[in-house]
Amino acid sequence: MRQAMIFAAGLGTRLKPITDHMPKALVRVGEKPLLDHVLDKMQDAGFERIVINIHHFADQIVDYVQSHPRGGMEILFSDEREALLETGGGLRKAASLFSPDSHVLIHNVDILSNVDIGQLYDLSTEADATLLVSERQTNRYLLFDDHMQMKGWTHTGTGEVRSPYPDLDPQKYTRLAFSGIHVISPALLQMMQGWPERFSIIDFYLSQCDKIRIMGYLKKDLRLMDVGKLETLEDANQFITQL
Repeated sequence: MRQAMIFAAGLGTRLKPITDHMPKALVRVGEKPLLDHVLDKMQDAGFERIVINIHHFADQIVDYVQSHPRGGMEILFSDEREALLETGGGLRKAASLFSPDSHVLIHNVDILSNVDIGQLYDLSTEADATLLVSERQTNRYLLFDDHMQMKGWTHTGTGEVRSPYPDLDPQKYTRLAFSGIHVISPALLQMMQGWPERFSIIDFYLSQCDKIRIMGYLKKDLRLMDVGKLETLEDANQFITQL
C-alpha cells in the first residue's frame, strides 16, 4: 500500500493577510487550493492512505476534505490543535496512523513540482529515508558523498557545519538543497518514539545519518516552487501551467 503524509499544520505567516482567515493549505493557486494540487498528484500516483496534520484553521481543512471526497483514498487527520510539533514531531505523532509495512511519502502542502512521486516512492524502498534534492541556490545545503548518502549539513553564509562525523569538511562533499519532499521507512517512525514532542525532521536525519541509509535523489530536470510567500502566488499561477 502506498501511503503519504501532507504537512499542512503551519501558520502560513509569510502568506498574511490571506492566512489571517484561512489555512495555507486552502490558499488557491489557479483554480484550486494548494491541498488539492498535492492530493491530485498522490491520487494519480495510486496513493491509498493520506495523513494530513492540522493546526491553523484546522476545522476548515477537515470540512473541505470531507466535502470533496476522493474515491480510492483514505484521508486521515493528525490533530495538532494544542501545539505545533514541527516536522519531526508532527510525523512522530502521526506514526500510529500508518501501516507498519510500507514506506511513507512526506510532502509539504506548499510545494508544487514536476516530480513523479510514484516513481520516487518506488525508488526509495531500499533506503531508510530518501530526500528529493536539487541544485538550486540557497544558503543551507545537505551534504552527500559520491554514493548520494547524506553526511551532514552546512550554512554557506555562516560556515556552520552539522554532522555526526567529526571534523567533516563540507568542501569534499556534494552540496544539494532539500525540496520538502521525502520518503521514510516505517522503521524510522519507531526510532522517533524516544525523541521530544517537538523536533525537526532534518535534526533527526542529521543525528542518524552515520547509522542508517539516508539517501539523496537528484532530479536533474526538477521544476519546483515553494508557495510559502505572498509574492510567489502570482508566479505560482504561471508555474502550474508549465507542469
